[in-house]
Amino acid sequence: MADTMHVLEKNPNWKGRRGPVVLVIMDGVGYGKFEEGDAVKAARMKYLDWFTANCPHTKLKAHGTAVGLPSDDDMGNSEVGHNAMGCGRVFAQGAKLVGESIANGSMFSADTWKKLVKNVNDKNSTLHFIGLVSDGNVHSHIDHLKAMITQASKDGVKKLRVHALLDGRDVDPTSALNYITPLEEFLAGFAGFDYQIASGGGRMYMTMDRYNADWSMVERGWKAHVLGEGRKFESATKAIETYRAEVPGVLDQDMHEFVIEKDGKPVGTIEDGDSVIYFNFRGDRALEMTRAFETPKGGDLPFDRVRVPAVEYAGMMEYDGDAHVPAQYLVNPPSIDRTMGEYLTKTGVKLLAISETQKYGHVTYFFNGNKQGKFDEKLEDYIEVPSDVVPFEQRPWMKCAEITDKVIEAIKSGKYDHIRLNFPNGDMVGHTGVFNAVVCSMEGMDLQLGRLKAAIEEAGGILCLTADHGNSDDMYEHAKDGSVKKDADGEPKAKTSHSLNPVPGIIYDPEYKGEYDNTKLNEGLGISSWPATLMTLMGYVPPADYDKSIINLK
Repeated sequence: MADTMHVLEKNPNWKGRRGPVVLVIMDGVGYGKFEEGDAVKAARMKYLDWFTANCPHTKLKAHGTAVGLPSDDDMGNSEVGHNAMGCGRVFAQGAKLVGESIANGSMFSADTWKKLVKNVNDKNSTLHFIGLVSDGNVHSHIDHLKAMITQASKDGVKKLRVHALLDGRDVDPTSALNYITPLEEFLAGFAGFDYQIASGGGRMYMTMDRYNADWSMVERGWKAHVLGEGRKFESATKAIETYRAEVPGVLDQDMHEFVIEKDGKPVGTIEDGDSVIYFNFRGDRALEMTRAFETPKGGDLPFDRVRVPAVEYAGMMEYDGDAHVPAQYLVNPPSIDRTMGEYLTKTGVKLLAISETQKYGHVTYFFNGNKQGKFDEKLEDYIEVPSDVVPFEQRPWMKCAEITDKVIEAIKSGKYDHIRLNFPNGDMVGHTGVFNAVVCSMEGMDLQLGRLKAAIEEAGGILCLTADHGNSDDMYEHAKDGSVKKDADGEPKAKTSHSLNPVPGIIYDPEYKGEYDNTKLNEGLGISSWPATLMTLMGYVPPADYDKSIINLK
């Protein structure tokens, strides 16, 4: 018997289009608040400017409560953004879920926490925490770490080690000492307990690779955290100060490894019988290190671990809900159901999702509600264009032309009713803080928008332009009065984190047939309004509980 529960109802008044409805996610491209430092405005955006001038458009919220984060002070990110754009509703997300589980005590009363604590107490071994030490609230929050350390002390854990990854992407690019030095003081405050930082380094140098792009990062992290191999220092603060003196201007995210030693020995190698918590709540940059811990000795892994300690390992959350990775985790993830992809495939819609490696998981796994694989093998095609493994500022155009080649081919084929694609440039190059490279990345992407415009016109489809969050629109640090902060050399201080700015909601419908008001789109909505909008543009009635469409039918 066919599953009719998720089949969409046809809108009898929709007159149809010859070509597909294409969603272009310009990752990290928002509407800047400040003229100075807005790389989107600084770029020559012939086609994006044309769309803005000639098409119905609106500004959509892509941060804070609009995407399920705790407050509107929280910047959006690609994971929650693609969740929202894929499921059409707002779910409480990572940081909020973790905060709630700590506040109500459910994390500490759950079996996983109790098991890991009992393991070290019974064996007189060490509890290790690995993760990003900042208050960026995108991958982790230092307050979560401190709350767990405090609880560990209450639970009688005598020996605890922190393996501290430096941020500089979701927070000020050179702010590491604002977190590390106070953390060292915090750990020293537990009298009678042996609590210390054991190792660390920059998040883009070690441990936090994603999408299998560069396993050497994971290997560097393993060597420092587990084996205690790497450059030795007396403290994490001293390590950061030393690297800053040796490489002036080095960003936190790129800083090399440090291993803390006392009396000539690393203070915190990971040994048999220990417990390990990876305390990042976001999954993409946690999966590979998780695999390194969970793969049995002798198992297939892209690097030689040398020594594989038998530990109790847990992640902050379940990083992959379908593969059930990790096996143990502290906080249950949001249960996202009835995504747009599920509805469309149950309705018989043929669709394509495509990006390059850096964002491929976003237009598939995250867009589908943290679900691996496809809803329907026959109706869905997924294409991953391999990313270059080079610093993004050296290839700021990334793979936007190659992605566009394949999308134009797909449009011309007539096979697809819906295509979604992600251009990673504005986000990945935006994170480098190199302004000229970001401008170049925008202009490279804009050329592809022109190519897509021509293809849509020829096919008689509809082109929708948006983003998952801002980034390239806010490349300089600004003071409260709006002035640009300066480095010691008088240059603008680079901002490498996402912005809190709204993002585009643009619809280009060259064969418009009057079914909706194309003079004005709805305002004040979030990016979770895209599924209802796309379904409407495909001639379907969206589910009643989906967030409101940005278009109004006549």
